[in-house]
Amino acid sequence: MSGARALCLSIHDVAPCTLDACRRIAQAVESVDATVPLTLLVVPRYHDDTRAPAEYMAWIEKRLARGDELALHGLTHRDEAQTPRTWGEHVRRRMYTAGEGEFAALSREEAVTRMELGLEWFAERGWPVRGFVAPAWLVSRGSWDALHDSGFLYTTTLGRFHNLRNGMVVRAPTVVYSTRSAWRRATSLAWNEALSHAGAAMPLLRIGFHPVDAAYPHVMAHALKLLDHLMRDRRALTKSAFARTLR
Repeated sequence: MSGARALCLSIHDVAPCTLDACRRIAQAVESVDATVPLTLLVVPRYHDDTRAPAEYMAWIEKRLARGDELALHGLTHRDEAQTPRTWGEHVRRRMYTAGEGEFAALSREEAVTRMELGLEWFAERGWPVRGFVAPAWLVSRGSWDALHDSGFLYTTTLGRFHNLRNGMVVRAPTVVYSTRSAWRRATSLAWNEALSHAGAAMPLLRIGFHPVDAAYPHVMAHALKLLDHLMRDRRALTKSAFARTLR
């Protein structure tokens, strides 16, 4: 691995129904630094919505033109696999993620099918895609097998960055906010503050925005303050650009 310490920013759950929030987050990031590239985690059929409005398509095209990149973020974002068989699995798939961990319990064949359908969706639009990020960062054994046999350059989990071409894995903590309740939001602010300091020496830190973050000004203000601080001694890269630095 070579180069300065890096920072990757992503917006999760990019879809027609989240366009307004995604646009507001992108504009907020640009207010801190207009040169920061974003990795947009796109869900082709978010919650089974197959629409592709012109306004949404135009925004994606605009983001690509400015240097952002796209990653496949599942197909529907819904966990539609078999019912959890243990209490621990129930907590992970139903409580922690509210049923959004689409790849948490898939077989290899099921994961391959969903990845291929997602890639076909991108290909139909002529949009490049080099990475895959599982919804809620939950990846079953079968999904890992599918990823290792795929043509994707990289994937990420909550705390790791994986270059799928050469097998390199680096620790890469993610600043991400939990907004489902007031206590979660308050805890997130304190946790992310500590996380950014603890990861100061690591080669990569990540900030992951979700559309719902745009609804909470104090959450956005905290994230943007961290971004401004981190940009002082880190280089902002798309995820594929960072993957190419891993030797």
